[in-house]
Amino acid sequence: MDALSPPEAARYASRRARVLAQMPAGAVAVLATAPEVARNSDSDYLYRHDSYFYYLTGFTEPEATLVLVAAQGDAPARAILFCRPKNLDREIWDGYRYGPDGAREAFGFDAAHTIDSLDEEMATLLSNVPALYYPLGGKLDARVAGWLSAVRAKSRTGVTPPAGTVDLLPLLDEMRLLKDADEQAIMQRAASISAAAHIRAMRAARAGVHEYELEAELLYEFRRNGAQAPAYTSIVATGANACVLHYSANNAQTRDGDLVLIDAGCELDGYASDITRTFPVNGRFSAPQKRLYELVLAAQAAALNAIAPGLPYSGAHEAAVQVLAQGMLDLGLLKGTLDEVIASKTYLQFYMHGTGHWLGMDVHDVGQYRDVTHADKPSRALQAGMVVTVEPGIYVRPAEGVPEEYWNIGIRIEDDVLVTADGHTILSAAAPKTVAEIEELMQHD
Repeated sequence: MDALSPPEAARYASRRARVLAQMPAGAVAVLATAPEVARNSDSDYLYRHDSYFYYLTGFTEPEATLVLVAAQGDAPARAILFCRPKNLDREIWDGYRYGPDGAREAFGFDAAHTIDSLDEEMATLLSNVPALYYPLGGKLDARVAGWLSAVRAKSRTGVTPPAGTVDLLPLLDEMRLLKDADEQAIMQRAASISAAAHIRAMRAARAGVHEYELEAELLYEFRRNGAQAPAYTSIVATGANACVLHYSANNAQTRDGDLVLIDAGCELDGYASDITRTFPVNGRFSAPQKRLYELVLAAQAAALNAIAPGLPYSGAHEAAVQVLAQGMLDLGLLKGTLDEVIASKTYLQFYMHGTGHWLGMDVHDVGQYRDVTHADKPSRALQAGMVVTVEPGIYVRPAEGVPEEYWNIGIRIEDDVLVTADGHTILSAAAPKTVAEIEELMQHD
């Protein structure tokens, strides 16, 4: 982990200042990063920091806690880091550690202490403060209870504990929902890397290759372009496996005439991408596959037309459902009228998920989908700086009354979309998705 440049340090400091500005004078906020998790014996899973913590600090070492103290009177606001001590012996085994002094200087904190002093320091920091902000109902609950008990133990000296506790995460969720220019640039780069990985997998596809071989092509392209990891477990599903929404075995062998659905994206500098493409193993869509594919593509186009500032978030899903439901009727998958199919939700037999989600540091990122300030909680309006996925699909399992030519075909098309001041930008546009584009790309030598 490199030290932050002055502009980077200023960006994280600005976020902390925005949090502090929403807290009452003298209030304290506490946020811990994720713990390390043992995989087996003396081996841990690959460490990944907590997204909220990283959003406010840029610090990626484990065993760290951030404390924010709001300004009060003549006392200025403070950002205090608690982290692992400097330990040259452990650095031989595990790599470089900043230690409190190094972290304070490199990341722009007002003070820093060793993590083993956290309990003692919190008993002082939480004395006579109006409120404590932290993630309620999480891993800090038990520790917070201990801190408050330590403060109450000093009540005979006139010390009082915080008057109340407030959940810190909703405040951070609203901040994270709107991406600034730097975040947008990282997410564009992540989407471009992932688009290149999808192209690589398409070019590597042949009848007889295993799903895991295509997954390996994705992972290679991610890592060689600087992405630190997949943003989530990659889905590489051939044939009937594509009708399993969260398929993850990735061990089947592709067959001539089958489609492959790949849902995969990289994580770059803490930000996720999330792209799905569906393509024929042999490079040519069959007539039934093409009919279903072009239906999903049309549904995505309708959903994209519903993404612009001021429009409701739910509009993209509603637009996609209209197109998909009508297509299901036209192709003989369903019977009735469009109004009947939508009212009865019989389309759920073939399209059972939403058309997207927020995207950011987490692949299913934080933020409310509804305007909770209104009693009826309508879908919230889109704003410039939000990033969403748009991912309609169709999944046809064998069933009575369903035309057999469509059995075991699963198709999803997903892009990462930035809401802009005048509409939207498709961050993942470099990944081909029309029938003509895919077939041209996959013409093997």
